[in-house]
Amino acid sequence: MKLYYMPGACSLASHIVLEWIGKPYETHKLSREALKGPEFLQINPLGAVPALTDGDWTLTQNVSILEHLAEQAPQLPLLGDGTARSRAEVRRWVGFINSDIHKTFSMIFGAQRFLKDEGAQQELAASASGLLTKLFAQLDAQLDGKSYLAGSAPSIADAYLYVVLRWARAKEVNLAGLDNLSAFFQRMEADAGVQSALKAEGL
Repeated sequence: MKLYYMPGACSLASHIVLEWIGKPYETHKLSREALKGPEFLQINPLGAVPALTDGDWTLTQNVSILEHLAEQAPQLPLLGDGTARSRAEVRRWVGFINSDIHKTFSMIFGAQRFLKDEGAQQELAASASGLLTKLFAQLDAQLDGKSYLAGSAPSIADAYLYVVLRWARAKEVNLAGLDNLSAFFQRMEADAGVQSALKAEGL
């Protein structure tokens, strides 16, 4: 398997899960410019990471890659503890992070794609940051009394949450008082697989 990634992007979640499952893999680092280059556009016409190749098969979209990787290690609770309810819980939080939090970050990272006026871009980013505070508060509530989003062991949802929390800290999203998220972040930072992925990406 080969993971195409950009350091610190959402592909970091897939990178972490690759470390967790322990299967042989290689990586291909991309610059922002290379994302839109002809070589990578043949792999993913959207010009976005992550992309995962396995032989002559290519898989895109972070959620699909995360689930596919989890299924390569069924002995691990990366998709829950094996019950239908637990799997649904993991997918619920992956969906929440992908569809609500990640999408809202696009208004901060790429405000210029939505608006031409610089002042309006700043206003949009500020509004998005305020919304993110509310969204992260829901995750903080979910972590009350739990080590991880769907139980006592990390799942693919936790790898994704760790990545967007890194973004929140970098963009100074207000996470004041969200102590469960803070403890979660420290817990993930201490994880050997997380540390290996961070080191490999130079983060």
